[in-house]
Amino acid sequence: MDSLDFETVFAALRGLPLHDEEREQLRTWLGSADDADACIALIEQAAAGKCCPRCGGAHSHRCGRASDLQRWRCLACSRSYNALTGTKLARLRKKACWLPYLRCLLESRTVRASAEAVQVHRTTSFRWRHRMVSGFTRERPATLAGMVEADETYLMESQKGSRTLTRPARRRGGVASHRGIGRDHDCLLVACARGGAALDFHCGRGPVSSAQLGECLGPVLAPDCLLISDGAAAYPVFARRNNIAHQAINLRAGERARGAIHLNHVNGWHSRFKRWLVRFYGVASRYLIHYSGWRRVLDAGQLLTPAQLLVVTVKAD
Repeated sequence: MDSLDFETVFAALRGLPLHDEEREQLRTWLGSADDADACIALIEQAAAGKCCPRCGGAHSHRCGRASDLQRWRCLACSRSYNALTGTKLARLRKKACWLPYLRCLLESRTVRASAEAVQVHRTTSFRWRHRMVSGFTRERPATLAGMVEADETYLMESQKGSRTLTRPARRRGGVASHRGIGRDHDCLLVACARGGAALDFHCGRGPVSSAQLGECLGPVLAPDCLLISDGAAAYPVFARRNNIAHQAINLRAGERARGAIHLNHVNGWHSRFKRWLVRFYGVASRYLIHYSGWRRVLDAGQLLTPAQLLVVTVKAD
């Protein structure tokens, strides 16, 4: 649009008696253009110097633009790619809505509330939620050191949204088929360092085993850390196998703390997570790790803006 056309349109707008709803629509349209430009700029900046996602080649040349992004062609494999190829955001559309939608994730809005806020369909909102959350939750501490509290919490197994149930449907959540912790429960293992860092792991169904502890905690616990747990038998076995100092709290005997030896931090995390999860009216077991990771990122307080979430998601492998 040249300057004459713009002046004509602007003069026509000034002469129209716009209502409040029409003014709001105009502001939203102008703001979406700014959001789209800002989103594209952040994506290109985060992916600067990106190697070919297919062969890892470091040499490429420009090859036009597509979907508002610069395309590159790898000199090694001759395949083209852009800043989002190989990321969780690949092939998603409506980039003008991404930053407002990430703001909804920071505010822990539901799927429908987020869809209404950014004017997309609820199925689009659901798809974006899990793509974006699975991207930025990869920002996690590499190791936990010092005094580390580890404990698991259990939630009822859920096949919410599944078209083929492997069991009879439960109404309003239902109850377990047997008393105690069993195959009807999903195990969420959480480890919290006293410095505030936390890691979460979905260990499948039923009580956690020493082998699962080895797979989850073995690579992330510093050799000189002190592991604090409850009286579950799997923890001392894991600690002996990995030569890690271990102290247990006998909760069944009514013991809550021995000086600095307690599980208050990790139990507090469990409590906050379950209270926060209520707003979503149940989550499917296959997405449980997304929600625990989402809560972990909110608790860490290091990613505070939509721009930071977007950059981390683009950089995630």
